Amino acid sequence: MNITNYYLEPANFEADYDALHSVRHQVFVVEQRIPAEIEFDELDRQCHHFIARDEQSRPIATGRLSPQGKIGRMAVLRDWRGQRVGQSLLRVLIEKARALGLTTVSANAQVSALEFYRKLGFVAEGAVFQEAGIPHQTMLLPLPPVEAAKRPSPRPKTASIEASRLETLESAVAATLQLIQGARRQLTIYSRDLEYALYGQPEIVEALKQLALRNRGGGVRIIIQEPANLRGQTHPLLELAQRLTSHFQIRTPVESEDLQYLSAFLLNDSDGYLFRLLGNRYEGHWSPNLPARNRRLQEEFERVWQRSVPCSEFRVLGL
Repeated sequence: MNITNYYLEPANFEADYDALHSVRHQVFVVEQRIPAEIEFDELDRQCHHFIARDEQSRPIATGRLSPQGKIGRMAVLRDWRGQRVGQSLLRVLIEKARALGLTTVSANAQVSALEFYRKLGFVAEGAVFQEAGIPHQTMLLPLPPVEAAKRPSPRPKTASIEASRLETLESAVAATLQLIQGARRQLTIYSRDLEYALYGQPEIVEALKQLALRNRGGGVRIIIQEPANLRGQTHPLLELAQRLTSHFQIRTPVESEDLQYLSAFLLNDSDGYLFRLLGNRYEGHWSPNLPARNRRLQEEFERVWQRSVPCSEFRVLGL
């Protein structure tokens, strides 16, 4: 998939009214000729809204979730259709419903859009009906209950492990995999451009997926120094981040000092670290348990993270 320059975020109906209104008016009132008095209703003030924006922060898509679990007002501007913006929006609405503890979500889908909902597991219920003069079908999606997060037991202190040298890509992949698998809830990545040879490895992406899925409330924070290098490319880690938006946050530095930083590193919350002197090479050193170095690199990451901005080159979301 091509990386398109948009991002998703929650919207407040009052504060973001103009942005929500502009998209829905264009799609529903102008294109589909739905009366404005029908399109905008009192339920809007009770719903959870999400909005997609382009890299200039202009609104390009919206959707809402009612307190009863009904997804609606899914609208994507014409120029952004076919770029999976709507699918990303629908996923985040489903994820919001699960976070609220809902067991089912529904949507009154236009008949022309049924396949869009079926791709994410929705099934039709009842007969086709007319709404605002357009044929619609009720679609339902059962949601498996969210398992209560188990508080991890404190781990006994273990002896520090002396750092080992990294000299090849293969050794960097093996060490990275071990650090991800050894993380309890959190992982930190400082990268030049999500080096594909390393972070595009299927076993690395799968390990990150499992880390995210087994830890409700956990996540992966990533600083990408040169996100423009990824534009127009396919990257499996970014695709994963778009599917699991609440578990991944991505920022990019803006300060000249931070942009000149040449190294790259990976940290877990079990005192493990991996450090590469140059972000485009794989020589370096690592340890699964060396608290002093882990702590120093974590402080460096936090310093840059606090003055970086959400990365608008693609999905990671700051939802």
